Amino acid sequence: MRRGAETERRAPLNEQVRYWFDNTLTGGVAGLIGWLAVACLAVVVPLSAVLVWTDERAPDALRAKTAAVWRTVGQTLRLGGEVGSPLRVVLSVVLALVALFYVSTLVSLITAAITEKLVALRLGHSTVLEEGHTVVLGWSAQLHTVVTELVAANANQGRSAIAVLADRDKTEMEEELSAEVGSTGRTRIICRNGRPTDPAALVRVSPGTADVVLVLPRDEPDEDAEIVKSLLSLRAAVDDGCRVRVVAVVRDERYRLAARLAAGPDAVVLEVDDITARLISQCVRQPGLSLVYQELFDFAGDEFYVIDAPAQAGRPFGRALLAYQDACVVGVVRANGTVQLNPAPDSAVLPGDRLVVIAQDDDTATPADEPAAFDESVIVSRPPTSARPQRLLLLGWNRRARHIVAHLSRHTAAGSALHVVADGGGAADADVRDTASEATGLAVTFREGDPTLPETVNGLDAAGYDGVIVLGPDRSAGTGSPDDRALVTLLLLRDLERTSGRAISVVTEMTDDRNRAIAPVGPGADFVVSGKLIGLLMAQISQNWRLAEVFEDLLSPGGSGIHLRPAGDYVREGHHASFATVVESASRRGECAIGYRSRDTATAGPHHGVHVNPSKGVVRRWMAHDDVIVITTN
Repeated sequence: MRRGAETERRAPLNEQVRYWFDNTLTGGVAGLIGWLAVACLAVVVPLSAVLVWTDERAPDALRAKTAAVWRTVGQTLRLGGEVGSPLRVVLSVVLALVALFYVSTLVSLITAAITEKLVALRLGHSTVLEEGHTVVLGWSAQLHTVVTELVAANANQGRSAIAVLADRDKTEMEEELSAEVGSTGRTRIICRNGRPTDPAALVRVSPGTADVVLVLPRDEPDEDAEIVKSLLSLRAAVDDGCRVRVVAVVRDERYRLAARLAAGPDAVVLEVDDITARLISQCVRQPGLSLVYQELFDFAGDEFYVIDAPAQAGRPFGRALLAYQDACVVGVVRANGTVQLNPAPDSAVLPGDRLVVIAQDDDTATPADEPAAFDESVIVSRPPTSARPQRLLLLGWNRRARHIVAHLSRHTAAGSALHVVADGGGAADADVRDTASEATGLAVTFREGDPTLPETVNGLDAAGYDGVIVLGPDRSAGTGSPDDRALVTLLLLRDLERTSGRAISVVTEMTDDRNRAIAPVGPGADFVVSGKLIGLLMAQISQNWRLAEVFEDLLSPGGSGIHLRPAGDYVREGHHASFATVVESASRRGECAIGYRSRDTATAGPHHGVHVNPSKGVVRRWMAHDDVIVITTN
């Protein structure tokens, strides 16, 4: 019974053979070679025999036919195929095996070398051999904006290159950039894998021969120390005599000095939080201003340029304002490199000075034969409209809110008030109250509440405020995108507009520009997308180094600023006048007019009524709801 049981439990023969075969394959290279030889012989020998036996010219003797079969097998398998004595046959086989081993080894070495090279290329470890290219270090939300703007800036140039170094898979980077940026024209995008904090990895993008190096910010402020480390690594990766131009970005103001020291004296270091807060505080006081900044900061329309102007040397600055038909003159770069925006109209343009202009391109800013004509009869001489106190509402709180309140307290008129509604409790509550106590000249009140809840928003008379700021929370693990909560708040405000029948002026901070398209707001609403804004500034500065000082003056609290003024402060309402007349009127007030905004929805157009750098000869009827865009001292 026991032997019968064992027999019944024994596996079928075919399974046993398969198991034995599998074991021989797992025995190593010898087993694989053996089975390969058996398989080849099992096919080659019978077919060779068939060829010999069916050949009419084959000998009749069995020994001769066997020798012919051996020759055919040897020629097929490259085993010599010699006939004669056994020793001769064995030696020919040995020589054939040695030759086969040599050739196969050589092929394997060549294949391994090629494979290694292909793997290195795929990993992005090869060195970029370019000169005058742009190097981008890091991967963040700003990258797509930076690359897109650089491609647009190089559209009318020769072949250019952008080298990106990030700690990501090279293929994934190339595929994502291709999907986000689209066609790059004459600009080649080269991706390399490596940590920007590693000097050995930095060499892969050749920063020493680059025109400019852009160091992108990290996602969180506490990661700014890594930006400083990347800048130190960059200095270690380039030669001591190489003074590469660097534009870096940090989020926290506490790391800005360290970043400047690490990057060197000629570097430009931007601070995301402060710049974003400045623009939000400006836009909530002047609705529509974000549209102007969008026009000026990207390469799609008109932007800032620094041009040579030998013909204006010795003339007053005010006269240069009307010398260019298709460009707006806004400042001077002195011969010593000092940038002056909106200098006094009677200040002289000296030999060696250059002009700061707003134009479609630098080659379109050419002086006209005669200054643009203006109509003296429609110029208004009354004093500018004085700023009035404003009631502002802030919904939400994040680390930039403190900066926003500080800027509002410095620039709002006396008697202005800010009401803050945000989630209270813990550090956030203390931060709100500390900020309120530090604000001077601005009455700040705080109410605890969740801006994403209908009962909170509906309990506010949002339409009764001059402006509303919507902020998302700081990014943290497990909370999703900060824009999600901002979108919910905007949806509730939109519903409040519908039920109350009154418009609400809202400026919203976004972190992802793609969310702006789905935001439930009216056309022409103000958005400050921090990631895109910084990307635009980095791209502009990389193309024209002098613009760093222009933007610093334009965005600093004590410098010049962009303002929207009532058109009635410059020309008579209801009358036709050329834009040159507006420029002349603004010059007499110590301002540089750079465009206008029409709030007539019927003629607003794709830019929501914003027209930057119109031709001096444009004649239109100026109405009470029109604004003139000017650069003036803050």
